[in-house]
Amino acid sequence: MERYQVVVIGGGSAGMTAAAGAASMGAKTALVEKKDSLGGDCLHYGCVPSKSLIDAAARVDTIKTQNFGFNVSGDLDFTLVKEHVKSAQATIQEIDGTERFTDLGVDVYFGGAAFLSPNEIKIGHSDVIYAEKVIIATGSSPVIPPIEGLEDISFVTNESIFDLDKLPESLGVIGGGTVGVEMAQAFAKLGSNVHIFEGSDQIFSKEDQDISKYMYNVLKEEIDIHLNTKVEKTLYHDGKIDVHLTHRNGKEERKLVDTLLVATGRKPNLASLNLENAGVATKNGFVEVDSSFTSSQPHIFAVGDVIDTLPFTHAAGEEAKTVVPNVLFGLKRGLSHAHTPWVTFTSPEVFHVGKTEQQLLSENTNYRTYRAHLDDVDRFITSHETKGFVKILTDKKGKILGAHAAGKEAGEWMQIVVFAMKNKHKIGSLSRIIYSYPTKAGALQKAADIYWREKLFEGPLPKITRKIFELKYKITSRGDHPQEAELPLKRS
Repeated sequence: MERYQVVVIGGGSAGMTAAAGAASMGAKTALVEKKDSLGGDCLHYGCVPSKSLIDAAARVDTIKTQNFGFNVSGDLDFTLVKEHVKSAQATIQEIDGTERFTDLGVDVYFGGAAFLSPNEIKIGHSDVIYAEKVIIATGSSPVIPPIEGLEDISFVTNESIFDLDKLPESLGVIGGGTVGVEMAQAFAKLGSNVHIFEGSDQIFSKEDQDISKYMYNVLKEEIDIHLNTKVEKTLYHDGKIDVHLTHRNGKEERKLVDTLLVATGRKPNLASLNLENAGVATKNGFVEVDSSFTSSQPHIFAVGDVIDTLPFTHAAGEEAKTVVPNVLFGLKRGLSHAHTPWVTFTSPEVFHVGKTEQQLLSENTNYRTYRAHLDDVDRFITSHETKGFVKILTDKKGKILGAHAAGKEAGEWMQIVVFAMKNKHKIGSLSRIIYSYPTKAGALQKAADIYWREKLFEGPLPKITRKIFELKYKITSRGDHPQEAELPLKRS
């Protein structure tokens, strides 16, 4: 039986980061991945293919809507769209290939992992390895809701939608979260007739309500959005998927679609690990860990989507960086996600870091709001991309509590707020940066400028300076200014 100082289960973002870190520190390390290649959901089903599809859709939309008088003809070749996506995946797959890890000294195993005991792990049907320390990073998979008839139709999830043979004429999307709205808008721009079925009263439910309402008004121009709507059952009818809906007001409705995307959330991939054999406790379906990512077994750790934190690739990667010293050296380092941002890659993009206004209200926090609209920012005006706004929330002293934006490439130009929050810079510091003109970050500058405008022109200072200037004017108007009295007379 091969013995390892560290065994990492899961070859996604968190697992690859942890394995590379442990091996680079000199630990004998194994990386176990149940699929036949590394990369995890992000590469195969999530971030990479979805953002590549969104990019293709944006290009198609630009050709159709901003042709400057050119005659555009022809039909979309969905095969070329898929090639666009696959090319991006192949490039990143090569970077994150097995050779990269074997060169670091990592032994890579492909096959499903299952605990036989707290230290023994079976891989596939044959190999058994011994682990002194274990890091569980097996990611998550789509939640399939208990809808009548759903198991009898060929629906798609984020794991299969990129394998469609052709562009669906109509697409139904169950769920108005990140995956749902990103895919809905992308397929709408490619030419599909798209419906979103959302059970709550808003899409973007984790966002600030101002952002959510704004994005609803933007997206409803491209997508048929059904809020407060429950999917009761699905079945085939005349070669299409017949979706039976019930609205909150009791009204029933049916929609016929060619393809149905289920985007109702994700769940940790833990079922096949046999955690009970290792004595690892779970809570609400997640591995239960303390602040240092240690499970109920002191030698077993967990990071990424298998624990109840933020379900994002960059969050998982940062957790993996944090946990490696804990695993190797017995440290107790933790990680706060208070300043971890996320972006929804719709058009316009949605950026989020920190708390929403609703959270601050529920906490009875005394806060201030600073806004800027993109139609007041020259760079957005020049490119005719003025949809969106910036909203920054602070305490009464200017400490940034949250920042939100909807706008073209908001995920890029709003990142400076993360740096400011992380380093405890107040909103005033964002105003005092010299921004290149004209850039999209000017929106952030305008929002921050309001802070100083209030300080300088709406506080006591204007009253004081006004009295000073009034006094100076009275003195000089009498002609008895001390400096004037000392001037020599000019001869004629």
